[in-house]
Amino acid sequence: MLESSIIDDQERELLDYIIRTVPAEDLYGLTEDDILYVLDVMDDYLIMKGLATEDEENGDIEYNEGYVDETEQLQYVLEQAKADNCPVTSVQVQLIQDAEYQYGVENGFYTEEEA
Repeated sequence: MLESSIIDDQERELLDYIIRTVPAEDLYGLTEDDILYVLDVMDDYLIMKGLATEDEENGDIEYNEGYVDETEQLQYVLEQAKADNCPVTSVQVQLIQDAEYQYGVENGFYTEEEA
């Protein structure tokens, strides 16, 4: 599990964004490390689906174009969290997913989906 004391600046910015945008009562019971865990497992899902690759030397992740099944990703995160005893709920994971997506849109990493 990632520790919040050893994350890079961009990860810190994303973590702070999530903490600012998700209501505190919805994050109740989660630590920064728990949120980072969810983000890490979300990346694991993308790697498993071929939507991202991880540089073996430095751990950087490169994201590929493609469709992310958010429901499937949510289930994957919940299964991993249960196995790893991470105290996250489905609502909390979904709110973290939504905040991560909005952060990506605001910073030009993603484009808004067509309605």
